[in-house]
Amino acid sequence: MTPPLAGVRLGAYGCAYFFASGAFMSYWPVWLRDRGVADAEIGTLFMGRQIVSVAATLLIGWLAHRLAGTRGLIAALGAAAALLMGLYEFAFGFAAILAVTLVWGTIWAPTMALYDGVVVPECKRLGFVYGRVRVWGSVAFIAGAFLCGLAVDRHGPAWTLYVGMAGILLLCPLALLLPVATTEPRAPGAAPTFGARDLLRQPAFLLFLAATGLCQASHAVLYSFGTLTWRDAGIDDVTISLLWAESVAIEIVLMLASGWLLLRLGVCGLIAFGLGCALVRWVAMAFTADLPALVILQALHAGSFAAAHLGAMAFLQRAVPAEGASLGQSLYYALGTGLTQAVMFQIAGLLYAEFAARAFLGMAVVALAGLVAIAALARRWDGSSLVGPPQK
Repeated sequence: MTPPLAGVRLGAYGCAYFFASGAFMSYWPVWLRDRGVADAEIGTLFMGRQIVSVAATLLIGWLAHRLAGTRGLIAALGAAAALLMGLYEFAFGFAAILAVTLVWGTIWAPTMALYDGVVVPECKRLGFVYGRVRVWGSVAFIAGAFLCGLAVDRHGPAWTLYVGMAGILLLCPLALLLPVATTEPRAPGAAPTFGARDLLRQPAFLLFLAATGLCQASHAVLYSFGTLTWRDAGIDDVTISLLWAESVAIEIVLMLASGWLLLRLGVCGLIAFGLGCALVRWVAMAFTADLPALVILQALHAGSFAAAHLGAMAFLQRAVPAEGASLGQSLYYALGTGLTQAVMFQIAGLLYAEFAARAFLGMAVVALAGLVAIAALARRWDGSSLVGPPQK
């Protein structure tokens, strides 16, 4: 397979996934409020989804680790996501939406862990920079966010579901373009050379989970209530969609320069940069929703999300052997971001119900805690593999 074709096959699934994510991340709270869900209940829905996603991601990640091949699992999850998303159309009231959301969490969350478990080692094998493959997902996210904002502005919040569904329907067929396996197959009945316990016994891996998890979890108020805050401040839906799109457009620039940044900052430095951007971003958002300020603060998403995520992928590529890529990714998504976000989404709902935009200050404290964890990791980890055979 030629490198350009390999890049297309690796990136196509991510484009569909992030198109749907762009619609849902920017406008799902608007859809929920339109269905009569209160602000505190929105936090509960996000928390409930994250809690079940932790168990599901760990279980499916373990299964993928045992099978040493994930394409079939990714395709099956994509098909299930399309079926399940349709149920939201018939869910009215908090209890019904919660029921669908709990099942949805078991389907949606493991998908990205498995996908990155394929892409990260395959990029290393082919000599690709992960950020340059992942960047097309960011382009798709922009398209999803903008088209969703346009649709909501013209046709109402119900169109959040319909725009997101356009991406979800493509997940299963595009999953079939992914490579079957990215490592040498094990002999029938052979067990992996290491497991989750081996990773979780490593202090460096736990510090990694804490630092990256706290960084991503600090976005809880933004993801749950950012659009609602900006709407309440009088910003129209098209402009809001452009704010979301802008944040990812700047993220694209960082991803294109990810190889250069990684060489100069290192893995821990890249994650620390992301946490620093998060700290500044949340303190400022607690005190202003003025449009010029938001344009600047949304640009910091390139650090608070993208830099931290790219640093996490680089850590896993170095610290976990390729045969354990799916397991490492699943632990990162489940325990690092998933479990931490589950708690933080509920806290975000309570803080926002009580303090409105001042809830962002709580997220600044979370980012500060992440900076402490990454400083500890930088002192402890020497850049080598933590388990299994040494990396080539």
